[in-house]
This record gives sequence, structure tokens and C-alpha cells, in this order.
Amino acid sequence: MSNQTPYRTRRPLLRFSLPVAVLLFCCSALLAAQENAECLACHNDKSLTGSKKGKPIHVFVDEQKFGGSSHAKLACIDCHTDVAGKELPHNEELAPVDCGTCHAEEQALHAKSLHGKAIARGDVLAPHCKECHGTHEIYSAKDSRSSVSPLKVPYTCGKCHQEGSPVQKQRTIHQDNIIENFSESIHGEGLLRKGLVVAPNCATCHTAHSILPHTDPASSIARKNIAKTCTKCHAEIELVHRKVIKGELWEKQAHSLPACIDCHQPHKIRKVFYDQGMADRDCLRCHENKDIKAKNDGRSLFVNVDDLNHSRHAKTACSQCHSEVNASRVRACETIQHKVDCASCHAEVGQQYQKSTHGMLLAKGDANAPNCKECHGTHRVLGKADQTSSTFATNVPALCARCHREGKKAAVRYTGDQHEIIEHYTESIHGKGLMKSGLTVTAMCTNCHTAHSVLPRSDEASSVNPKNLPQTCGKCHNGIEQQFEKSIHSKLVNNTDKPLPVCNDCHSAHTIRRADENVFKLDIMTKCGRCHEEISKTYFDTYHGKVSQLGYTKTAKCYDCHGAHDILPVTDPRSHLSHENVVGTCQKCHSGANRKFAGYLTHATHHDPKKYPILFWVFWGMTGLLIGTFTVGGIHTLLWLPRALKMKRDKKNKSRVPEEEPSGEEDPEESHEDKP
Repeated sequence: MSNQTPYRTRRPLLRFSLPVAVLLFCCSALLAAQENAECLACHNDKSLTGSKKGKPIHVFVDEQKFGGSSHAKLACIDCHTDVAGKELPHNEELAPVDCGTCHAEEQALHAKSLHGKAIARGDVLAPHCKECHGTHEIYSAKDSRSSVSPLKVPYTCGKCHQEGSPVQKQRTIHQDNIIENFSESIHGEGLLRKGLVVAPNCATCHTAHSILPHTDPASSIARKNIAKTCTKCHAEIELVHRKVIKGELWEKQAHSLPACIDCHQPHKIRKVFYDQGMADRDCLRCHENKDIKAKNDGRSLFVNVDDLNHSRHAKTACSQCHSEVNASRVRACETIQHKVDCASCHAEVGQQYQKSTHGMLLAKGDANAPNCKECHGTHRVLGKADQTSSTFATNVPALCARCHREGKKAAVRYTGDQHEIIEHYTESIHGKGLMKSGLTVTAMCTNCHTAHSVLPRSDEASSVNPKNLPQTCGKCHNGIEQQFEKSIHSKLVNNTDKPLPVCNDCHSAHTIRRADENVFKLDIMTKCGRCHEEISKTYFDTYHGKVSQLGYTKTAKCYDCHGAHDILPVTDPRSHLSHENVVGTCQKCHSGANRKFAGYLTHATHHDPKKYPILFWVFWGMTGLLIGTFTVGGIHTLLWLPRALKMKRDKKNKSRVPEEEPSGEEDPEESHEDKP
């Protein structure tokens, strides 16, 4: 008889075990989330500090950035194991995190590498995992935010290996200017200047974790291994490489590659045997002629050599951009069918542009869609630091105005209140600072909308989308952003479903004024009232509000009492109107204010019987008394009016009766009465 459990017997077990497993998984996830919340309750405070070996250190953890990292699904105690099961608050001195718990293979390679051996001998300059990957903001190498993404690897390595760094100073075998030479090499130029993420970086040749000296036979840059390392990218080098160089056979033996570094220096690799100028000269034989024109549409094909020589592409051959040329033809360019693709060198920028509004319009074949050359030019492409460049800071508004000025091809698409954008910007505090004062550090179009990722405000990926706008403005107004993040208006603090105000709700988008201007001060109450409608009504019933409506700007406005960017509930001890701070807030205007003075009900209203019942009933009692008095007085007046009119008529008639003349006869009765 078989020892296996019969199928009918196993089925109830499966039915029972599957729900239990799911329940345990959910509970564990919930527990992790709960533990993380407990940790972040303290560590989400930017002012929180701890100590390490007696020295103070910042222990702030950005919850938002951690939530987007590769470790977002992990619990804090998965890495900080010595805190597991301990009561909070924990000890300040925690054991170092052991990344090898999860990344055992990488840890083993690192331990055998130059870096790992330096750590083992106690070298204080030796890099640990966190020096390269970060601590709580660890991203995948494919993520552009990662410090180990291809475009950022040279900068990460350069922190230690840059000329003059402590690591370079203590090297026994000194190699001059490693990072500097790499940045000028063909690899560095492709990676750092052209954004080619496929170009080699430090880790491509030296590996990421198994970094060994070239004298070690196991090293990826050892003499016997260097050709194998290089052919990971240059796979068909035997087919495309020149066979004879300087009169000598390049490959001494078939399929036995020489060491690449014999000809190409490790960090100074260039195209040492090819003259790019030759190809350019072939093109310029025709294109230097000012009369040369295209046959199909008659446009000029003239290339100003002086423009080309002074552009950012001065060292770039014509054929690198116009890649469809065929040198075997009399006219090499007659085989060109497509326009220049700038993304072939500027890959990252090209991806951003394709996803932007401009790129999507171009993909749809919209004739009004701007392409690279409309902003950067063709053969006279200059850097944004060049004052004559169209992308220099003070020139950007005029550049964008070519399409976005009122009546131009982009402006005709606008709806709602999106009109006269350029005109409003030039009169704003940003526009005046840039165009009238020449402050190149002030905000311009690309600072807010970006240069290549221009998206509509409704797109969640847009830099001017309400959820991203505080971070966009915070690039310049960093201190204000930090205040705003802690305020009741911030999504990080307020979990309401209602829309919360962001920068442009109070300051607008393109008509930004100085906050100390009278127009801004008088308008701010109306802007607050768009959300706080009932409260604004009560404000305008007060002395402060009534005087403000008369145009007096020195009286208290909303922000004078509640704050501008650091608005908090009254119950919060940090609030300007908390019990601890309210007297000081009043004293900003009323120097003699005391606790009794600060007890004044600023927003009290007789319209709210629940919140202010005494005021409600007193108001209506006095109002009723006033109405009653006037009503009784009015009725009395109406009732008295007929009699008053009658008395007036009688008096008038009486005045018309003539008086009787006196006679000589005496009244017998009067005579009788006069007698004694």
C-alpha cells in the first residue's frame, strides 16, 4: 500500500491550508505596515536627530520617498533587526544594517573586492553599500532617480575617485584625473553629454561589486580579461576594426584580440585613428554655397561654417546627425529620407519629449507642433549658459512666446482663462525679475513647466499638476515648501477628499505679485473665501473686514492671524492661534494685548445658534424688541393720524369765523352778578 495520502483525504487539507496561508500573509503585511507607521511617527520629523559614536546625526526618513523606493514593501525591522520586538523609543546607537541578509551574492562579491577588503582592515574611507545605493531612498539601477543609474554612476564613483579626494590622496599607485579624463573620453561624452544610457560607465568595465585591481587575474580589467570586457559592447570589433594600423597587423593571431588598452588608454578613449573633418569637408563642398536649395520645396540648404564651428556640435561629424548618408554616392546626402533624430544621442531627453504635449502633437502630424530645431536651432546649437542662445534664461520667455503669445499657433488652443500668458508673465514678479532686472535665477517658463516634459496641468505627471506644484515651486522657495508640507493645506497632513489649495490658488500661475503689494493684500481675503466661504462672511462683518473693504491694508488679514504657508488648526500647539501663541499673534498689531484681549471672538456670528447661542438669541431678541417698538409706534401713529387730520381741519375752520362786535346793552345776568 502506498504511503502517500489519498487524493480525497488531501483535498480538505488544501481547502483549509490555502485560506490560512492567505490570512497569514495579509496579517504579516498589516503588521509590517503597522510597525513602519510606528517608526515613521518619529522618523518622519525633519528635525529629529540621533547620535553615532557620540556625534549627532540626522535620522529623518522621508516617508514619501521611502514609499517609492525598491524597499517600500519591507518593514523597518527587516533591515534594523536589533529593533525587532523592542519597546519604543529604542536605543540611539543601532547596529549597522547587514545588506547581505537579502543580497548574499552581492555581499560575497563585495567582501572579496577592493572595497570589501578596505572595510575589513578598518579603512574609514572604504565605501559600504549605503555610500553607493543610499539608505532609505534606494531605487533600481534602471530608475533615473537611482544613484547607480547609468547616467549617475560616474558622479557616485567620483565622490571618492575624483582628483583631490581623500581616497585619491592615499592611493599608492596614483592615476591622475580618472573622472576628469573619463568625462572627456568618447564613453564619457556619450554618457554625460549626450545622455546615451547604453554608453559604458564605471561599473560596465570594473563591475558593480567585484571591483579588483588590474593585477588580479580575476579582475574584469586584468590584461587577459580586458578584451572580453570590451567586447560585451564592441561585439563585432574583429569585423569592423581596421586590420592594419600604423603599418602593423592589428590582430597578430586569428581570433586572438590584443589588449585594448595597448591602443586605447583606459580613461581617455577616443577615436584616435579617424579624422571626422574629412567627412564634414565632403559635405561642405556643396553646403558652403549660399545659393544651394532643396529641389522639392526650394528651402535653403546653406550651412554657415562659422555657426557650426561655434556650436555645441562643433566636434560632431555631419554624418552622425545625418546618419543616412552614403559615401559611395556622388551626392552622399541623396539617400537621406528622414529628418535628423536628435534622440539618437540625447536618448533620455528624447523619451521625455515623446511623452510631452509637444511630442504627442508631433507624433500626430500636427503642423504646429514644435520640434527640437525650433527651440535649439539647427547648426548653431548653443548651450543654455551662452547669452546668445535662445535657451538662455532671459531669452526663454521670448522663445516660448513665438507660439504661446496671444494669437499665435499655440494660444489659439487655449480655453477658459488661459489667455495673455506671456503678457501676464512679463508683468509678474518673476517676469520683472528676469526681463527687467536680469535675475537669471528667477523663475521662467522651463523652471515651472520643464524644458522637455511639458504636460497639461490635468496630467498627474505634469510638473504643474496640483499634487506636484508645491515641489515645483519648492525648487526655488525651499523654506516655504517645508512650511507648507507641515500645514493643514498639505496632502501629507490633511487626508480629506476635498481639493486642497496649492501655490497657484493664492498666487495665481502667471500673474504672481509681490505679497507686500496692496493689491495682493486686499485680494487675499477673497481667495481664502473661495474655500472658507462662511468664515469669510463673518470676517467681513468684523471691524477688520469692514476696514479692509474700504481699502485700508494695515488692518489684520487672514494670513496675519492664521499664517501664510504654515496654517495649522487652533488645537495644534504650533499654530499662530493656539492658546500659547494667540497673545503674541495679537501683539504684532496691538502691542498692549493681553490674554483677555486675545479672547475676542474674531469670527463670532449671530447666524450660528449652535456655535454662538448667546449671540444668536441676544441679536434676535434685540432685533425683535426694535421691530416691536417700531411696530407699536407705527400703529399708534396710524391710529392717531385721522384724529390729527380732523383737529387740523377744525382749527382751520375756526380761524375763518368772524368775531362779533360789542353792543351797548348789558347782559341782565352779568349785571345781576356784578351787583353786591
